[in-house]
Amino acid sequence: MISAASMSLGWTVLLAITYLLERPLLQWSAPLLGASWFPTAQLAFACCALAMSGWVTGCLLRRWHGFDVIPTVFVFGAILLVWRLGPEPAIDFRWVFRLLVDSFGNPRYLQSLITALATDALLYGSLLGGAVLSRAAEK
Repeated sequence: MISAASMSLGWTVLLAITYLLERPLLQWSAPLLGASWFPTAQLAFACCALAMSGWVTGCLLRRWHGFDVIPTVFVFGAILLVWRLGPEPAIDFRWVFRLLVDSFGNPRYLQSLITALATDALLYGSLLGGAVLSRAAEK
């Protein structure tokens, strides 16, 4: 119950940051950045949003009940892997799995697979990094 409450608040923070901060900032900065830098800025904002969401989830668990936050953030990250409700670019396990299957049939998909794996690892690492930062702030 405690973990569910903190994860739902983590979802709320993630969606609020995505729709209230990330999208307006991207729309404002898109003409300044140009088309070639837009995906990079989008990925950076998504990493920041996931890190803040992990930090909020971790802080709430630590302050309310004093137990370790990492297992709950792993569960929160697993939910993000299964349900693609988050920001764009989002952690998309189904797309990575499809690329993996396609890369066995045709090697031209291998570069896309590596890019998708690196992007998902960066996004998931941002979520876990936010949780670790919340642990460091409490000590």
